[in-house]
Amino acid sequence: MLGRVLRRRWFWPAVAAAAAVLVSGFVLGTPRADDDGTIRVMTYNLRGVNDPPPRDWKTRLPLVEHLLHDHAPDLLGVQEARWYQVRDLARALPAYGWIGLGTQGGTRDQFLSIFYRKQRFEVLDFDHFWLSDTPSVIGSATWGNRYVRMVTWAKFRDRRTGAVLYQANTHLDNMSADSRVRSARLILGRVREFQAGVPVVLTGDFNSAAGTSPVYSILTGSDAFRDTWTTAARRGPRYRTENHWLPPERDGKRIDWILARGPVRTVWTEIDPYRDDEVYPSDHDPVIAHVQVSED
Repeated sequence: MLGRVLRRRWFWPAVAAAAAVLVSGFVLGTPRADDDGTIRVMTYNLRGVNDPPPRDWKTRLPLVEHLLHDHAPDLLGVQEARWYQVRDLARALPAYGWIGLGTQGGTRDQFLSIFYRKQRFEVLDFDHFWLSDTPSVIGSATWGNRYVRMVTWAKFRDRRTGAVLYQANTHLDNMSADSRVRSARLILGRVREFQAGVPVVLTGDFNSAAGTSPVYSILTGSDAFRDTWTTAARRGPRYRTENHWLPPERDGKRIDWILARGPVRTVWTEIDPYRDDEVYPSDHDPVIAHVQVSED
């Protein structure tokens, strides 16, 4: 029994500058000030299946809220969210707007929603495309994937700095390797059509191991993205990001990533294995990156 893992945020400068805090056997993230110029980006697979207690959404929601309020992301990409989960998060995060559409249109099936802090960001544009041979057709799936897969993206202006950036959010198929490869190529092709010189962050559950998979090679290849985990100036411990409702596994497989393209510098990144005794907020752990962006 590893017990309850809690995160602490300190406010005294001397303490804030200290090394990462060790609580209940886990190294927790170094605190940061709100005015340090970084953008906090989080990716989080919420687990859309409403399992029996204690894995049901009603039981897990307070833990998800704890994580979100604790990390206070400026940009959040969620995967596997159902409509009722999106509504609950919108109620829990009144300072945020959100962009999203069910993968089969309207409120049907899974959402790849992007939540953004309204005081920090102005939405300039947004859209969705489907990971198929017909990416503009809602609900299309042509590559052998069991579930409909898509991308939600948005273009933002940072109200603090005036910098413009994109966020794209996705969830690749869990069964079809061919679908994942085709999806990665389509995503990269679409991102290359975004406004030249504008930074892009890509959040998602890629169902592929960072560093060792064809999907990773495609998305981090020439003229592509960089993995914020590997480029970060500092990082927390690496845990497997799909926890399978089990205690954290050090140096495990990362299938949830935050990638960056263009002039993006990663100051800090971490994977948060928070849970409350035997209750887990999800079967994935969130990944958080604190980044600084500028235009070419």
